[in-house]
Amino acid sequence: MGVRKRNSADLRKAEQKTVAFAKLLNIPTSPRKMRLVADMVRGVEVNRALGILKFSNKEAAARLEKLLRSAIANWEAKNERKADAGELYISTIYVNCAPMLKRLRTAPQGRGYRIRKRANHVTLIVDTIDNKNAKA
Repeated sequence: MGVRKRNSADLRKAEQKTVAFAKLLNIPTSPRKMRLVADMVRGVEVNRALGILKFSNKEAAARLEKLLRSAIANWEAKNERKADAGELYISTIYVNCAPMLKRLRTAPQGRGYRIRKRANHVTLIVDTIDNKNAKA
C-alpha cells in the first residue's frame, strides 16, 4: 500500500472511531419499502424518531427502531455517558441494495417466471445537535 493511500486510510479509521453508527445487513425486505421508513426519521431528534418508529405500522419500522437503539448505545459507549433528551439526532441514514435471491416460479405452457427476492443494508449514524450547529 502506498503512503498516500495509507494516510487516507488512517484518517478514515480515526474519523470512524469518533462517529457513532450502526449497520443492519441483509434485511429481507425490498430497499424501496425500507427507504419509505428511513425518510420519515432522517434528520430527526432521536427520541422523536423512536416515537415515530414505534407507532408506525410498517414492518420495516420495527427493524429500524432496533437499529436506532443500537446506534444510541454505541454513542453512549464511545462517549462514556448517557444520552440526554434532545441531545442526539439522526445525522445520516441510508439504504443500499443487498444481493438478490433469484427464484423461478412455474408458469403455464412450460414457461417460468422469475421472482426476485430483494434485500437491503441500512446504515444509521447519530450525532450531537451541538455538532450540527457548529457545522452550519
